[in-house]
Parts: sequence; C-alpha cells; structure tokens
Amino acid sequence: MILGARARSLLTSLTLVGAVGVAALAGACGTSSATGSASTTASGGTASAQEGKPTVRLYLLSSVAGALEPCGCSKDQLGGIDHLAAFITAEKPKVEQSVLLAAGPLFFLDPTLSPQKATQDKWKAEAMAASLAKLSPLGWAPGVNDYAAGASDLQKLEASAKLARLGSNVTDKAFSQGTIASYPHPGGTLRVGYLGLVDPKALADAASGLQTSAPLDALRERVKAIRADGANLVVVSAAIQRGEALRLVDALPDIDVLVVGKPVEKGDLNDKPKAAQLVGQTLVVETSNHLQTVGVVDLFVREPTPQGQAIKLADAGGVARTEEIVGLTDQIRELENRINGWEKDKVVKVEDLAARKRDLEQLRRKKVDLEKDAPPPPSGSYFRYQLVEVRDSLGVDKDVAAEVLAYYKRVNDHNKTAFADRKPVPVADGQASYMGIENCTSCHAEERAVWNKTQHAKAYETLQKQFVEYNLDCVGCHVTGYEKPGGSTVTAVDKLKDVGCEVCHGPGSLHANDPNKKGLIIVKPEPKTCVSECHHPPHVEGFDPVAKMQQILGPGHGL
Repeated sequence: MILGARARSLLTSLTLVGAVGVAALAGACGTSSATGSASTTASGGTASAQEGKPTVRLYLLSSVAGALEPCGCSKDQLGGIDHLAAFITAEKPKVEQSVLLAAGPLFFLDPTLSPQKATQDKWKAEAMAASLAKLSPLGWAPGVNDYAAGASDLQKLEASAKLARLGSNVTDKAFSQGTIASYPHPGGTLRVGYLGLVDPKALADAASGLQTSAPLDALRERVKAIRADGANLVVVSAAIQRGEALRLVDALPDIDVLVVGKPVEKGDLNDKPKAAQLVGQTLVVETSNHLQTVGVVDLFVREPTPQGQAIKLADAGGVARTEEIVGLTDQIRELENRINGWEKDKVVKVEDLAARKRDLEQLRRKKVDLEKDAPPPPSGSYFRYQLVEVRDSLGVDKDVAAEVLAYYKRVNDHNKTAFADRKPVPVADGQASYMGIENCTSCHAEERAVWNKTQHAKAYETLQKQFVEYNLDCVGCHVTGYEKPGGSTVTAVDKLKDVGCEVCHGPGSLHANDPNKKGLIIVKPEPKTCVSECHHPPHVEGFDPVAKMQQILGPGHGL
C-alpha cells in the first residue's frame, strides 16, 4: 500500500521518462452506493470534454492475488474482474490508446497451494488469465504467489493472459528487461518505456534457481539504456516492499510513474485505498489489493516529443489532494457498509437511519467538491489521475462473466466427484454429533418457523444457484458443522444443508437423547460466535453481531 513516513515534495509538475510495449484498452467511470449514486473516483478527476482524448491512458493494478470477484454477503462489495472489464470497455470511446499494467501477486491468493485446493486454485488462475487476455494487458512484475503452482504453470498462465513478465533485476529469459511502446499524437510520437522490478530474495526463494540482482543498480542501468533507446517516459512496475520502493525513487528520480505491488500476499483480507503521491518527479500509485480499485492515469501530450527527450507533465488531476480524498472515501465506504446493515435492523429507528443517510450524502458532496478537476495548464503537457472503485454499478462484461461462470461449473463438476468419498471426522466417544434441523423440529417447531423466514434457511440454495455448492471457497459458511467431528464435508451435506440450529447451538445429538439434562446444548449463543465463523471481513463489512442477532430471533426463538 502507499504508506511510509518520509519527506515528500508535492510538485505541480511531473517529469515522465520511459520505454515499453502497449496494448489497446479502455475504461469507464461508474456510480454506486449503499443508498444512491456516488462517484467511484477515490482520488483525482476525469478529463473534461473540451480537452479531447488523452494521448495514452495507463490502467494500474496492485496485488490482485487471484481475486476473480469478491466473496461474501455484503451489499455492493468491491471487486470483480467482470466489472473491471465492463469499466474498461465502456471507456473505449474516450481513449485512443491505453495499456494495463500490474504489480505484485496476480494469479494466486497465497504463496503456497494446499493439496486439497490445488486443482481448484489452478483453474481459478486459468480463469483469471483468460479474463485478462480479453483486456489486452501489457505486463506485470510478479510476486511470490505467482510461482505457487511452479514455473511451468506460470509460463502457461502468462501466455494465456498475453502478459509480459517484467523484471529488470532478473537474469532469466522468461523476464522482459523492458520494452518501448510508441503512441502517436499531434506533436509527433510519444515513446513510453515499461520496466519491472521484483523482490530479489523473496522471488529467488520462490523460484528455485532464479538469478536476481539488487533493484537499484539494475533499474539505474535499465533506465539509462531505455532513455538512450528514445523513451520520453519511464513507467515501472515494482513487486517490492513500499519502503524500498520509495527509497528507489529517492535514489533514482528519473522514474516517472511507479506502480507498487506487494512481493507476497497472504489471505483474503482487503486493504483500504491509498493515496497516490508525487515524490520528487515520480508519481507513485498503489491500488487496493484483490481488485477493489484500479488506478487510472491519463497523459495529455501537447508538445513535440523528440526521441529520448523527457516530458514535463503538470498535475491537473488533484494528486496533491488525494490523501484527503482517500481518507474521505474510507469514511464513505464505512458508512455505506453500516447503512447496508442498518436497513434490515429491526432495532434501528427510521429517523436515525434517515439521519445517517443524510450524513452519507454530505460526505459524498464534500468528496465531489474535492475531486473537481484542476484546469489544464495554458500550455505544455499534463496528466490526470483517478483511483476508481470496482463496483457492481460499473456493469458486467458478458464475455468475462462467462469465463468466471465456466470456472465455477468446472470446479463444481470436479469436486463433486473428487470429494465424493470425503466423510466427516468421526465423533469421539461420549461427544455430541450433528443431526440436522429436521431432528430439532420435532421438539422446536416454533423456533423452526422463525428460522424458515431467515436467509440462513436458504444458505445452501444460494450456492446451488451460482454453481458453487462444491466450491471449497464457499461451502463452509453455507452448511452446518463443516469439517467438524460428526458434521459435514464438501459433499456429505444431506442432513446439514443451510445454516441450521447447530451452527449456533452446537451439535445436538446428546441433547436430543436427554432434553432435560443441562449443559448438552448452547442455550444462548454469544453473538460474536457468528463473527469468528463466517461474518467477518472481507465476506461481510461493518457487521454488528448484536444487531444482526435481532434479525433471526422471533416468538419461541429468543423472544
């Protein structure tokens, strides 16, 4: 993420120099919110109509880590490669030339694959690669996670995605040392050089035999060479720690745009958005992980661009305001998540909810005011920057959505057979086993009637509708007693479909045999129990277990 306590000079102009290959892409700015429309822009601003099209647009991604789409039950979650694709496609009329560049882990969530999920995770990476290929990306600096399935599989994935593996500090034929892309404009031809950096120790450990060198020395040499080859701008993709990236910028200010990604990503927790910054002459961008946001940099060139001549671009996109805007965006997102939960809360007063919605609109108006474009300079070249949230409101790209659905169906068919014989761990002598809600109903019909009206009663059905009931990423929170002694597995769910009584009250076989004996069942479950099991970020944001408990209570069931 874009962090670091260090001195930074926020300049009104930015010198960009570089070299690299291109691809044609595009994107669209959409709107969405918990209760109405709101700008997806987390920082910066869009070009005004009278400016015309940018010379070239850069779409920047950090630490995607195999996130095809968000997982969970929150309203309007951030993420989704089908939304990103729709965003890019919708912008094509506004952009003549564009390129997609990423940094950090791209294909896998974690640096190692579990034996149980290896096949599923490999297929997920293949779906990611096929989806990216539809966006004509340029390349990325890989992270440790990208080698999770081995170097051979990575080579197949990047070929499928039509991606170049960038690494100026790697001596390996699989890595590009840098390439120059040419973009025509009224004043001539803009030449942009694209380079990459990886974490030498982390990647050398992940890819046995990979020869790496110190990032600074390698980058200094490559920047000099690519300038000599005629680059006007230098754009670097770096899968290294944030602090090290900033030290590189201090030591080598001849970089114009730096997109930073983590060298390694672990787990599914989402990072909050970070502000882009001008550090010396360098625009530093790091987007939220798991495809929550995409950075957009529009370059407007209005001057001759002789080979090798550096171009100074004035900031007309409010980079100096991004820290404040991103902080405001975080407040808005948090309030949106809370309002989404409060809308179904029986305890929250209508007038209180209305007041919070007014607060939300006030925050949005303040953000819009901050995002207003700075006018372009009267002469010379300039850039605009946006950090766009990837939301449902951006739309759905049908082709990419079809790739994702095909992945889900493929995994479902495979896991149904591969894990057909997977049985739950036996219950130890004297311990309770799970028996299913039908056995509870004979004595607790009133409670069952309340449960029938909750979303818990339809939890498994939601998986079936999306072809993910055998998906190892999904099933655990939609059945009862998953992977617990005497409980369920990915396929052994017959009596334990849905989120039944025993998820909260514990396995009930002993209680059913002796209903009057105390201590055999959890009579009043702690609200926090559901948080530790399933209702936690990133699956659910802003979850209030005490308030949510009220939504599943009723006559005979806690009331």
